[in-house]
Amino acid sequence: MLGGIAEQGRLNDEAMTRFTVRQEQREHRASNSWYQELVKMVGDYLGIDTPTMALWSGGREVSDYALAKGHTPLEATPFGGVVDKLTLTSDWMLKTPMWNVLSKAFVSRARGPVHIFLRAYNPDSVLIAQEVPQLRVIMALHPAVRLVWHPVYAASDGRLMEVTKNLELASDASYSTRDECVQVLYDYLRLLHDPANTHSRRAHADMSARLAANGNPQ
Repeated sequence: MLGGIAEQGRLNDEAMTRFTVRQEQREHRASNSWYQELVKMVGDYLGIDTPTMALWSGGREVSDYALAKGHTPLEATPFGGVVDKLTLTSDWMLKTPMWNVLSKAFVSRARGPVHIFLRAYNPDSVLIAQEVPQLRVIMALHPAVRLVWHPVYAASDGRLMEVTKNLELASDASYSTRDECVQVLYDYLRLLHDPANTHSRRAHADMSARLAANGNPQ
Protein backbone atom coordinates (compact mmCIF):
# COMPACT_ATOMS: atom_id res chain seq x y z
CA MET A 1 0.00 0.00 0.00
CA LEU A 2 2.79 2.44 0.86
CA GLY A 3 4.64 1.50 -2.32
CA GLY A 4 1.52 2.23 -4.29
CA ILE A 5 1.09 5.65 -2.69
CA ALA A 6 4.73 6.48 -3.46
CA GLU A 7 4.19 5.52 -7.11
CA GLN A 8 0.79 7.15 -7.56
CA GLY A 9 1.96 10.72 -8.00
CA ARG A 10 3.84 9.84 -11.20
CA LEU A 11 0.85 7.98 -12.62
CA ASN A 12 -1.45 10.89 -11.81
CA ASP A 13 0.81 13.29 -13.68
CA GLU A 14 1.03 10.93 -16.67
CA ALA A 15 -2.75 10.52 -16.75
CA MET A 16 -3.24 14.28 -17.11
CA THR A 17 -0.56 14.79 -19.76
CA ARG A 18 -1.18 11.70 -21.91
CA PHE A 19 -4.98 11.48 -21.91
CA THR A 20 -7.87 13.87 -22.35
CA VAL A 21 -10.76 11.44 -21.84
CA ARG A 22 -11.79 11.21 -18.18
CA GLN A 23 -12.22 7.44 -18.15
CA GLU A 24 -8.81 6.90 -19.77
CA GLN A 25 -7.24 9.12 -17.13
CA ARG A 26 -8.97 7.10 -14.41
CA GLU A 27 -7.80 3.81 -15.90
CA HIS A 28 -4.20 5.00 -16.12
CA ARG A 29 -4.22 6.18 -12.51
CA ALA A 30 -5.58 2.76 -11.52
CA SER A 31 -2.83 0.91 -13.39
CA ASN A 32 -0.58 1.16 -10.32
CA SER A 33 1.19 -2.23 -10.19
CA TRP A 34 1.53 -2.02 -6.39
CA TYR A 35 -2.24 -1.85 -6.02
CA GLN A 36 -2.70 -4.69 -8.48
CA GLU A 37 -0.38 -6.85 -6.36
CA LEU A 38 -2.27 -5.76 -3.25
CA VAL A 39 -5.52 -7.10 -4.70
CA LYS A 40 -3.87 -10.45 -5.45
CA MET A 41 -2.79 -10.70 -1.82
CA VAL A 42 -6.04 -9.65 -0.15
CA GLY A 43 -8.70 -10.67 -2.65
CA ASP A 44 -10.26 -13.24 -0.34
CA TYR A 45 -10.76 -10.53 2.27
CA LEU A 46 -13.03 -8.54 -0.06
CA GLY A 47 -15.81 -11.07 0.38
CA ILE A 48 -19.19 -10.23 1.91
CA ASP A 49 -20.86 -11.72 4.98
CA THR A 50 -24.38 -10.74 3.92
CA PRO A 51 -26.33 -12.25 1.01
CA THR A 52 -26.15 -9.07 -1.02
CA MET A 53 -23.48 -6.60 -2.13
CA ALA A 54 -24.02 -2.84 -1.96
CA LEU A 55 -22.70 0.04 -4.08
CA TRP A 56 -23.45 3.68 -3.42
CA SER A 57 -23.00 7.29 -4.46
CA GLY A 58 -23.64 10.52 -2.60
CA GLY A 59 -21.61 10.59 0.60
CA ARG A 60 -20.21 8.13 3.11
CA GLU A 61 -23.41 8.12 5.14
CA VAL A 62 -25.04 6.31 2.19
CA SER A 63 -22.57 3.45 2.71
CA ASP A 64 -23.53 3.29 6.39
CA TYR A 65 -27.20 3.35 5.39
CA ALA A 66 -26.72 0.42 2.99
CA LEU A 67 -24.93 -1.55 5.70
CA ALA A 68 -27.73 -0.88 8.19
CA LYS A 69 -30.18 -2.20 5.60
CA GLY A 70 -28.38 -5.56 5.62
CA HIS A 71 -26.15 -5.19 2.55
CA THR A 72 -22.35 -5.12 2.41
CA PRO A 73 -20.49 -2.18 0.82
CA LEU A 74 -16.77 -2.35 0.11
CA GLU A 75 -15.96 -0.45 3.32
CA ALA A 76 -17.62 -3.20 5.37
CA THR A 77 -15.56 -6.08 3.94
CA PRO A 78 -12.71 -7.38 6.12
CA PHE A 79 -9.99 -5.64 4.11
CA GLY A 80 -12.06 -2.64 3.06
CA GLY A 81 -12.74 -1.98 6.72
CA VAL A 82 -9.01 -2.00 7.47
CA VAL A 83 -8.17 0.44 4.66
CA ASP A 84 -11.06 2.67 5.71
CA LYS A 85 -9.53 3.08 9.18
CA LEU A 86 -5.96 3.75 8.03
CA THR A 87 -4.64 7.27 7.53
CA LEU A 88 -2.06 6.48 4.87
CA THR A 89 -2.01 9.98 3.39
CA SER A 90 -4.16 13.08 3.49
CA ASP A 91 -3.95 13.39 -0.30
CA TRP A 92 -7.05 11.74 -1.77
CA MET A 93 -5.51 11.86 -5.25
CA LEU A 94 -2.95 9.31 -4.07
CA LYS A 95 -5.32 6.87 -2.41
CA THR A 96 -8.49 7.18 -4.52
CA PRO A 97 -6.95 5.03 -7.30
CA MET A 98 -6.35 2.30 -4.72
CA TRP A 99 -10.03 2.39 -3.76
CA ASN A 100 -10.91 2.17 -7.47
CA VAL A 101 -8.74 -0.93 -7.85
CA LEU A 102 -10.25 -2.50 -4.73
CA SER A 103 -13.73 -1.59 -5.96
CA LYS A 104 -13.14 -3.35 -9.26
CA ALA A 105 -12.00 -6.49 -7.44
CA PHE A 106 -14.95 -6.24 -5.06
CA VAL A 107 -17.52 -5.93 -7.85
CA SER A 108 -15.99 -8.86 -9.73
CA ARG A 109 -17.04 -11.10 -6.83
CA ALA A 110 -20.77 -10.41 -7.31
CA ARG A 111 -22.80 -13.60 -7.60
CA GLY A 112 -26.26 -12.40 -6.56
CA PRO A 113 -28.35 -9.20 -6.37
CA VAL A 114 -26.38 -5.98 -6.04
CA HIS A 115 -28.19 -3.11 -4.31
CA ILE A 116 -27.21 0.35 -5.54
CA PHE A 117 -28.04 3.34 -3.33
CA LEU A 118 -28.10 6.61 -5.24
CA ARG A 119 -28.28 9.91 -3.41
CA ALA A 120 -26.58 11.81 -6.20
CA TYR A 121 -26.29 10.90 -9.88
CA ASN A 122 -23.06 11.62 -11.72
CA PRO A 123 -22.47 9.74 -15.01
CA ASP A 124 -18.74 10.34 -14.57
CA SER A 125 -18.58 8.79 -11.09
CA VAL A 126 -16.74 5.54 -10.42
CA LEU A 127 -20.10 3.94 -9.67
CA ILE A 128 -21.67 4.76 -13.04
CA ALA A 129 -18.58 4.82 -15.27
CA GLN A 130 -16.74 1.81 -13.84
CA GLU A 131 -18.67 -0.35 -11.39
CA VAL A 132 -22.01 -0.64 -13.17
CA PRO A 133 -20.51 -1.44 -16.62
CA GLN A 134 -18.36 -4.09 -14.97
CA LEU A 135 -21.43 -5.53 -13.28
CA ARG A 136 -23.23 -5.79 -16.61
CA VAL A 137 -20.40 -7.96 -17.92
CA ILE A 138 -20.65 -10.15 -14.83
CA MET A 139 -24.43 -10.39 -15.28
CA ALA A 140 -23.85 -12.02 -18.67
CA LEU A 141 -21.75 -14.71 -16.97
CA HIS A 142 -23.80 -15.13 -13.79
CA PRO A 143 -27.57 -14.83 -14.30
CA ALA A 144 -28.18 -14.57 -10.55
CA VAL A 145 -26.53 -11.14 -10.56
CA ARG A 146 -29.07 -8.35 -10.98
CA LEU A 147 -29.08 -4.67 -10.13
CA VAL A 148 -31.53 -3.22 -7.60
CA TRP A 149 -31.59 0.58 -7.56
CA HIS A 150 -32.59 2.73 -4.57
CA PRO A 151 -33.11 6.53 -4.82
CA VAL A 152 -32.04 8.01 -1.47
CA TYR A 153 -32.96 11.39 -0.01
CA ALA A 154 -31.86 12.92 3.31
CA ALA A 155 -34.88 14.28 5.17
CA SER A 156 -34.76 17.53 7.13
CA ASP A 157 -33.72 15.63 10.27
CA GLY A 158 -30.81 14.02 8.40
CA ARG A 159 -32.44 10.60 8.22
CA LEU A 160 -31.95 8.83 4.89
CA MET A 161 -35.13 7.66 3.21
CA GLU A 162 -36.03 6.21 -0.18
CA VAL A 163 -38.28 7.78 -2.79
CA THR A 164 -41.35 5.93 -4.05
CA LYS A 165 -42.98 6.30 -7.47
CA ASN A 166 -45.57 8.53 -5.82
CA LEU A 167 -42.74 10.81 -4.64
CA GLU A 168 -43.17 9.87 -1.02
CA LEU A 169 -40.36 9.04 1.41
CA ALA A 170 -40.37 5.45 2.64
CA SER A 171 -38.06 2.99 4.36
CA ASP A 172 -37.64 1.03 1.13
CA ALA A 173 -38.23 1.79 -2.55
CA SER A 174 -36.39 -0.17 -5.21
CA TYR A 175 -36.29 -0.08 -8.99
CA SER A 176 -35.00 -2.48 -11.62
CA THR A 177 -33.38 0.16 -13.84
CA ARG A 178 -31.07 3.11 -13.35
CA ASP A 179 -33.27 5.42 -15.42
CA GLU A 180 -36.32 4.82 -13.22
CA CYS A 181 -34.27 5.42 -10.11
CA VAL A 182 -32.70 8.65 -11.40
CA GLN A 183 -36.03 9.97 -12.69
CA VAL A 184 -37.75 9.47 -9.34
CA LEU A 185 -34.81 11.00 -7.46
CA TYR A 186 -34.67 14.03 -9.75
CA ASP A 187 -38.43 14.51 -9.65
CA TYR A 188 -38.35 14.58 -5.86
CA LEU A 189 -35.42 16.99 -5.77
CA ARG A 190 -37.06 19.27 -8.35
CA LEU A 191 -40.56 19.31 -6.95
CA LEU A 192 -40.42 18.56 -3.23
CA HIS A 193 -36.98 19.49 -1.94
CA ASP A 194 -37.16 22.05 0.86
CA PRO A 195 -34.48 24.75 0.32
CA ALA A 196 -34.12 24.95 4.10
CA ASN A 197 -33.08 21.29 4.25
CA THR A 198 -29.32 21.54 4.51
CA HIS A 199 -28.88 17.77 4.50
CA SER A 200 -29.96 17.55 0.84
CA ARG A 201 -28.80 20.96 -0.34
CA ARG A 202 -25.78 19.56 -2.15
CA ALA A 203 -27.77 16.83 -3.90
CA HIS A 204 -30.25 19.46 -5.09
CA ALA A 205 -27.47 21.76 -6.29
CA ASP A 206 -25.74 18.94 -8.17
CA MET A 207 -29.01 17.95 -9.83
CA SER A 208 -29.77 21.55 -10.81
CA ALA A 209 -26.31 22.04 -12.30
CA ARG A 210 -26.56 18.82 -14.29
CA LEU A 211 -29.97 19.72 -15.68
CA ALA A 212 -28.76 23.18 -16.62
CA ALA A 213 -25.68 21.75 -18.35
CA ASN A 214 -27.98 19.51 -20.38
CA GLY A 215 -30.12 22.47 -21.49
CA ASN A 216 -32.88 21.91 -18.95
CA PRO A 217 -32.57 24.71 -16.39
CA GLN A 218 -35.08 24.82 -13.57
